Amino acid sequence: MISKLKIIPLGGLGEVGKNMTVFEFGSDIIIVDCGMGFPDEDMYGVDIVLPDFAYLKANANRIKGLILTHGHEDHIGAVPYLMRELNIPIYTLPLTAALIELKLEEQDLLYNTQIFTKKAGTSFRLGCFTVEFIHVNHSIPDSVALAIGTPLGTVIHTGDFKIDVTPISGGMIDLTRFGQLGNQGVLALLSDSTNAEQSGHSDSERKVGQSFDKLFTGCDQRIIITTFASNVHRLQQIITVAAKHNRKVAITGRSMENILRVSTVLGYMDIPENVMTDIEHINKLPKNQVVIISTGSQGESMSALYRMAFSEHKQVQITPGDRVIISASAIPGNETTISRVIDELFHKGAEVIYDRHTDLHVSGHACQEEHKMMLALTRPKYFIPVHGEYRMLVRHAELGRIMGVAPQNIVIAENGDVIEIGKKGISKAGTVQAGAVLLDGSGAGEVAGVVMRDRHKLAEDGMVVIVMSYSAYDHKILGDPEIVTRGFIYVKEAEELIEELKRVTLETVKSCDQAKITDWSAIKSKVKSNISGYLFKTMHRSPMILPVISEVE
Repeated sequence: MISKLKIIPLGGLGEVGKNMTVFEFGSDIIIVDCGMGFPDEDMYGVDIVLPDFAYLKANANRIKGLILTHGHEDHIGAVPYLMRELNIPIYTLPLTAALIELKLEEQDLLYNTQIFTKKAGTSFRLGCFTVEFIHVNHSIPDSVALAIGTPLGTVIHTGDFKIDVTPISGGMIDLTRFGQLGNQGVLALLSDSTNAEQSGHSDSERKVGQSFDKLFTGCDQRIIITTFASNVHRLQQIITVAAKHNRKVAITGRSMENILRVSTVLGYMDIPENVMTDIEHINKLPKNQVVIISTGSQGESMSALYRMAFSEHKQVQITPGDRVIISASAIPGNETTISRVIDELFHKGAEVIYDRHTDLHVSGHACQEEHKMMLALTRPKYFIPVHGEYRMLVRHAELGRIMGVAPQNIVIAENGDVIEIGKKGISKAGTVQAGAVLLDGSGAGEVAGVVMRDRHKLAEDGMVVIVMSYSAYDHKILGDPEIVTRGFIYVKEAEELIEELKRVTLETVKSCDQAKITDWSAIKSKVKSNISGYLFKTMHRSPMILPVISEVE
């Protein structure tokens, strides 16, 4: 009996980020990508969002390897956390491997992890699967699509891609290979949907370099540019233009420093002689001879640009006339934080250039005409849009129908769906555990659902603490309780309410005495319930209620 091919997205569908897909046939499993996500505004105190690894941990002995398509955080950011749970080999290209090594080394996991470095165009076998890396254009070198050979046929996973006929380096996407695979027969196509709503073609990265040249020409002020740390091609263009205009370049931001170092060592960047300088030395140079490249294009609170804007950076203080160029588009959900940083830069007197119409940023993702070309070249029997919010997946599915894929052969899935392909076609066949795992800080602790609910309640309605002093001798309450509020109501303006809360507390304690309830937990539960009910009835508010019993000798 022939087994069915199972494709299980554990992240990246219905969202931007934490991309992760499982391919399963018989007793073999391979994983494609292992990315982190960005916390939403209402994820208070959360720094890192990971895919749920429960299904992988339950099937650990069947996993043959983890394949990484490129080095962006939404595709590799969760790797160290997966490696804490599973000891599986990693397969990828040199730049991605180097970035992974940095991450694993930071968490003391590198010594125990096997990383196999491959080249685009090479193939290897993992269990019943064969995997071929196919060169694609994206905003970071060593980006690849995958041709995954299965017992039922070839599945293509595009990873993140675009078609750039004038790339900065690495050559044009290998359209010939996609066409060859299409001629041989493609069972299924999983394709990046990030820009599926955008008509036309994506612009070439070289367009940004031309914009930088115009902004450098005639500028006699200091130039500060922020972009995605991982956009190696963008960094190369900034450095090249700076050298042309006789400016020294300094880097600030740990992630960007790491990317620059690794890319240079591996030969992916060509740094002109004597153009780089240390951030410590920039204040000794005339402002018209300086370019600072900084992290913080998404308004991240710990980034270099954020610290500059709010006067927290040790080496760089924003001064009137500084030309700040934001060479990035906002990741959905980050618009507010970016606007806050831009406003603060304007307050400091800086000239901020961020209008997307100035060609300061081009996307690394394919637009509609490129998607059509990918579909035309591969001619898949089945089509599964991936990597994007739900509306993007739907729009991509429409492009699939336009390009001749039968509607019944297109699946719009959600994280956790089990997509089965067999002799009778493609279908959803149940679900596995999937979702988001929320981490505080650098992953010191997982934020449980109950903790997040408490944070929401604190943020929305504040907190009321009722402190009751009890006699250790006879377990009787001593005097009136103390009422402390935070984020709920200003006590001095609410004396009447505070007195009412004291009254409700004392009445509750009295009823507990009459019912001979002496257990501290039971008394606190009663107080919490009655205070909560009173506040909701009188104020239509539901703050967090924290009764505290202090035992007095």
